[in-house]
Amino acid sequence: MTEKERIGYRVVGTIKEVKGFCSAGHKVGDQFELSGHNTAGICGFFYHDIFPYVIMLQFGGAFPAEWGDPDVVELECMDRANAVKIELKRIKDEQEGEI
Repeated sequence: MTEKERIGYRVVGTIKEVKGFCSAGHKVGDQFELSGHNTAGICGFFYHDIFPYVIMLQFGGAFPAEWGDPDVVELECMDRANAVKIELKRIKDEQEGEI
């Protein structure tokens, strides 16, 4: 997606942990650029759960100060036996981020 086509901030998801076996094949270190229009190949169940957070980060919302960094959140998928943890990060400056 080009800069002209992008709406809002970039949101990069990084897989931080996999407990057990991820049936979607996500592995620690995988990165995805996510948005309201781009699931980036993330497991549908997981994307469904993180979607509200992706949208909030993409369009400038912030997390409560008690959560720490207002531009970053870590979430886990709903499969408790094989939980995958993802960090979502809003990228404000185009020099930041791997993707």
